[in-house]
Amino acid sequence: MGNYRNFTLTTYFVAQATATITEEDLEKQLSFILKHIRLDKVYLEPWRGLMASHDQVEMCKRVFERHGIKVSGGITTVIPTPEGDKEKARLFDTFCYNDPKMRAKLREVTSFLGAHFDEFIIDDFFFTNCMCPECVKEKNAFNKSHGIKSGWQEYRLDLLKRISEEDIIAPARKENPNIKITIKYPNWAESYQETGYNPKEQRELFDNIYAGTETRDPVSTDQHLPRYLSYSLMTYFENMWPDHNGGGWFDTFDMHITEHYLEQAYLTAFSQPKELMLFCFQSIYDNMFTPSLGFQLDKLDDVMDKAGKPVGITCYLPDNCQGEDNIQDFLGMVGLPIVCSPYFPENEDQIMLTRSSAYDPDIIEKLEKYLRENGGNVLVTTGFWEEVGKKGYDLTSIRLRGRKISANRYRVESAAIKGHPTYSFPYSDKPVTIPVAEFRNNSTWAVVKASHDEESFGILLRDDYCDGHIWTIAAPDAFPDYYRMPSPVLSRIRQALPVNGIWFEGPSRISLFAYDNDSFIVYPYVMDNVQREDILVHVKGAKALEEFPKHFPMAQSRVEPLYTEGDEAVFKLSAMPGVFKIYSIIR
Repeated sequence: MGNYRNFTLTTYFVAQATATITEEDLEKQLSFILKHIRLDKVYLEPWRGLMASHDQVEMCKRVFERHGIKVSGGITTVIPTPEGDKEKARLFDTFCYNDPKMRAKLREVTSFLGAHFDEFIIDDFFFTNCMCPECVKEKNAFNKSHGIKSGWQEYRLDLLKRISEEDIIAPARKENPNIKITIKYPNWAESYQETGYNPKEQRELFDNIYAGTETRDPVSTDQHLPRYLSYSLMTYFENMWPDHNGGGWFDTFDMHITEHYLEQAYLTAFSQPKELMLFCFQSIYDNMFTPSLGFQLDKLDDVMDKAGKPVGITCYLPDNCQGEDNIQDFLGMVGLPIVCSPYFPENEDQIMLTRSSAYDPDIIEKLEKYLRENGGNVLVTTGFWEEVGKKGYDLTSIRLRGRKISANRYRVESAAIKGHPTYSFPYSDKPVTIPVAEFRNNSTWAVVKASHDEESFGILLRDDYCDGHIWTIAAPDAFPDYYRMPSPVLSRIRQALPVNGIWFEGPSRISLFAYDNDSFIVYPYVMDNVQREDILVHVKGAKALEEFPKHFPMAQSRVEPLYTEGDEAVFKLSAMPGVFKIYSIIR
């Protein structure tokens, strides 16, 4: 690929610097960066609310190319209010696409990009939240003509599709018919449709897509994104448009712990991206994160040499859906290997359905057919049943009637290999609030329960339908409460849904990433109160594991089973926060 075998390393150079930097300062800053990382490519931006001159753009291009760095273009679609005009009802200076002056400026900038580059990327401000009088008027007219009672979603989806064609693609291709244009989508996938992001139709217009994988500090930032998103969102876009997902983009902002920055890189790399994008050049210059990342990039490259294509429990997130935001990522944070797709995964062995999946009007018919013809495992959230319950279903006796329960005592039924199951009764440090999934005993079976005095309520419930199995999981009021659930609870959930025959016993905040070449990565996160843990990894049909990198240079790379249990080999592995390892299965 370039300086690394498994990904192209790129960065982004913002317009404010393009417009003002001197050649001497650019050389100085580039010298620091190249001392620590091996850049392959830069996206050079001439517009981010101000315009860089032709001469400045060409000077920056010359400097980068002199160092063997490929140069492409970039644009961020923000604009200040034109002088003399009234302020718009908008956030972040995003464009009002009903303002003729703003649209004219956008066409001017994309023409400029076409004249200077053979490729450019659109940063993730290509959306609209404007509610100025003209936008309200146009939205109302659109909704009336399309029989829509209320809302902005359909209007903005249509608007941004037209703007993509008329104000971005057409002017750029008029200047350069062969130009390649990439649209980058942000990390807030559940909200795309409300602001006009339209992957369903835009992927038919642009040449490539790109994903924002920045999760930053989930506790102190406004988005509160679980770190697993840096991986799952990449799988979503790769499954959406195979071989056209250009890469993952993360930044240095809103975090002060080095590992939090690095984990964005790790999980993006675990998804096998084409490019790793470091946003932005200005923020990685003279930043202690940069040497740390450079040290780890070679290790990541070595590890990904041994990985195949990501596989897992496929979470179905249809276009323009919303509901139980990021629940799949919180489950990924507790050890379920989850990948995502906008298409119903009818040919996969294991799938996941959330409240978002219920956006598909035919979801019950698809689920019934999947269970009847495929016979796979389906992980279903209580939010899914609650949403589809408005239409009715007969795949389970579970019904959601609005009751909730808080509990910190659990009952876990083992998966018996021989004879009768055994039971354990672990506790969590604080109560977890879950919906009461009412079910008919002996029609549906509760494998894991939360107990409160003399009552108990299902956390993991099982239904068998034709040759398939439905596993319903209770969605806590606060999804991070999955982290509070004790190890026996989480281990039993993982055991019900092994990927490639792999699952592990251990606490939360450890992720398992599975690949189609009989390999898997274990990664424990750097988070509060997370310490080194020994976990027990169960692998069906394994004779041994090959560990990389080795624990110590003189250590053996071959890991023998601690014991066998039926057709599973059980391995005792050390999970150290911040340390990633890949294991190849020897059969």
